[in-house]
Amino acid sequence: MAAGTSRASAWRSGKPWLGEVILLCIICLFCVFPFYWMVTTSLKTQVVALQSPPAWMFTPTLANYWEVLFEDKVGVSLINSLIVAVATTVLSIGLGCPAAYALARFEFRGKKDLWFWFITNRFVSPVVLVFPVFLIARQIGLRDTHLALVLMYITFCLPIVIWICTDQFRSIPYDLDEAASLEGAGHWRIFWSICLPLAMPGVAVSAIFSFIFSWNELLFAYILAPKAAKTAPAMAITFMEGYDVPYGKIMATATLIVVPVLIFAVIVSRHLVRGLTMGAVK
Repeated sequence: MAAGTSRASAWRSGKPWLGEVILLCIICLFCVFPFYWMVTTSLKTQVVALQSPPAWMFTPTLANYWEVLFEDKVGVSLINSLIVAVATTVLSIGLGCPAAYALARFEFRGKKDLWFWFITNRFVSPVVLVFPVFLIARQIGLRDTHLALVLMYITFCLPIVIWICTDQFRSIPYDLDEAASLEGAGHWRIFWSICLPLAMPGVAVSAIFSFIFSWNELLFAYILAPKAAKTAPAMAITFMEGYDVPYGKIMATATLIVVPVLIFAVIVSRHLVRGLTMGAVK
C-alpha cells in the first residue's frame, strides 16, 4: 500500500518512478543497440566481424569507409541520393502547398473526389507499380536518370504534403483571409504572405517526411537507376552479391546513409513535434 502511495505521489509530483526509469532505459537500449552494432561492425575487419562469439573489444579501422567511398564509389551514390531527395522535397512542397491551400480554403466541384484521390494514392503498394513504371521509363529513355526517380518519388510524397498541409491551412482562421482581401490582397498574396508563414510547421513536417522517404527508398532506386544514377541504398545491397558478404563494407555504407538522416532529424525535431501537434487541441 505504501509503495502504491509513493508511486502515485511521485506521478502527481511529476518525478519519475524508479521502475519507469529502468523501463525507459531498457527501451532506449533496445532501440540504440542496432545502431551501435552497425557502427562497430563498420569499424571491424572481415575476420573480426565474423568471429563467434562476437568481439566486443577490438582495434577499430577506417579501411571499410575508405574502400566504400573511394574504391566502390559509394560517395557518388550519396551525391545521387542527395540530388534526388532535395529535388523531390522541393518539388513536392512547391506543388503540394498551393494544392493544399486550395483544398482548405475554396469550394469547387469535385473537391471531395480530388481529396479522396490524393489520399488513396498512398494505398497503392509500390510493388504493384514497379514493372509498369520500369517499362515506361525504358520506353521514353528515362531509365537510370535522376529525373525518373524524382518523378516517381513525387507521386508518393505529394499526397503526404497535401494531407498534412491541408490540415495546417484549415487550422488558420479564415478571418485573416477576409481582412487581407479587404486591404486589396489577392488569393496569391494571401497564400504567400499570410497563410504560408503560419503553416510553416506543417510544411516543415512535410519536407522532413519527403526527404527521409526519398533518401531511404530502395525498390524503385534499384530498378530504375542501376548504374549512373544509383542511390546509396541501392549501392549498399550490391555488396551482398556472391558468396563472400563483406559485412564491414555493408555496415559502413549503412552508417553513411543513416548518419545524415539522424543529424537532419535532430536539427528539425522541434519543428516535427510542433507540426504534428498543431491543430490537435482547439
